[in-house]
Amino acid sequence: MTRILIVDDDRELCDLVSDFLEPHGFSVDVETSATEGLRRILTGNYQAVILDVMMPEMDGVELLKLVRRESDVPVLMFTSRGDDIDRVVGLEIGADDYIPKTASSRELLARLRAVLRRTTWREEREHTEEAAPLFAAPIRLDTVSRRGWLDNDELELTRTEFDLLAILIRRRGHVLSRDFLLERLSGREHEWDNRSMDVHVSALRRKLGDDPRTPRFIKTVRGIGYMLLEDFGEP
Repeated sequence: MTRILIVDDDRELCDLVSDFLEPHGFSVDVETSATEGLRRILTGNYQAVILDVMMPEMDGVELLKLVRRESDVPVLMFTSRGDDIDRVVGLEIGADDYIPKTASSRELLARLRAVLRRTTWREEREHTEEAAPLFAAPIRLDTVSRRGWLDNDELELTRTEFDLLAILIRRRGHVLSRDFLLERLSGREHEWDNRSMDVHVSALRRKLGDDPRTPRFIKTVRGIGYMLLEDFGEP
């Protein structure tokens, strides 16, 4: 059984989701308090979390920020609002997916399974890839501790941003299509869309202090994808 936690103040909805997921191999716990939800998430007892965006005590975005300081547990954001800006913010701070509450139960199940597949694929890949530091001066990544630095300043990277930067460094100087990056990051082709990829690249650029109009690190190749430049030059 895959153990997941739903953090949402709508108990009736939580019960409906639980009743649907449990016959599909999930053990579901429910927490209606954001504070208590945070405590339970950080116990490390769950393989995934479904997190409501709008809660009275603390909204899901703030809760996710706190989670990402200490945990890489997969988080699927659950919201009654469909604003694109909410989705972008959620992805930028480390959400693994974002789904409206109006979605069907079957879509929720499919998205949840996809998130879990991506996590399993990443873990398997980390065990098989060489656990050596990656360098593209002034950028340095430690693939064991999963920490990154720009010069001597540590980068606050989400799991996806770290993986994306590692792929770009390993293939420095090569143009990488969005489809290639999507497949490498998700483990299955087209589980994300190109908009999600652009959001992650944009967030990574911002943390590197990179201007897409005059890029120092990551260049957009129109109609294809992205590449990490061979010669960074001066900032």
